[in-house]
Amino acid sequence: MADFLQSSENPWVVPLLLLVVALLIFAVVKLVRGRAGGLEQALADISYDRIEALIVPNADEGEILVDYLLLTSQGLLILEIKDVQGTVFGGDKLKDWSVISNERRFTFSNPQPALYDRIAAVRQIVREVPVAGRILFMDGAEFTKGTPDMVSNIADLVREFGETDKNAAKFKVEAFKPHWEKIRKEALSTGH
Repeated sequence: MADFLQSSENPWVVPLLLLVVALLIFAVVKLVRGRAGGLEQALADISYDRIEALIVPNADEGEILVDYLLLTSQGLLILEIKDVQGTVFGGDKLKDWSVISNERRFTFSNPQPALYDRIAAVRQIVREVPVAGRILFMDGAEFTKGTPDMVSNIADLVREFGETDKNAAKFKVEAFKPHWEKIRKEALSTGH
């Protein structure tokens, strides 16, 4: 095969192979950026500010990590991102959820109890502001047996938390700003 590739009779083979490899790399990069871009666009559509990897104190004098905390016109929104591909079997009362795809099968702990803990920790700081939470499954995850509570995809998230009247939304967001600053300070006081 190496002789064939190096043959002067086939000068087009190496450039053709390089082109195929470049196109494959481009397709993979575009897929990854498209998925991240979809998330970034959704976050921009529904939030007026955000904090990533926020550490807040919780009720048992420990700390809890919040993947994303968003300031929305409806209050604060905690997001936990799950980027899995395949069919997801999960339910409100199941201890473990499973993902089955063409390549593999794996299980992970039901993320709902941890999300409840995150919501409670944030509510302890900003008592007067509505706090919601969602487990966001990226495109490529499918719930064939029904979607559990607090689970969303990007389109549903934008539908639920997006605001069509931007002027009214800004007015609501301004009312939440003092509480938003309070949670920023409280998180910073934990040393993170």
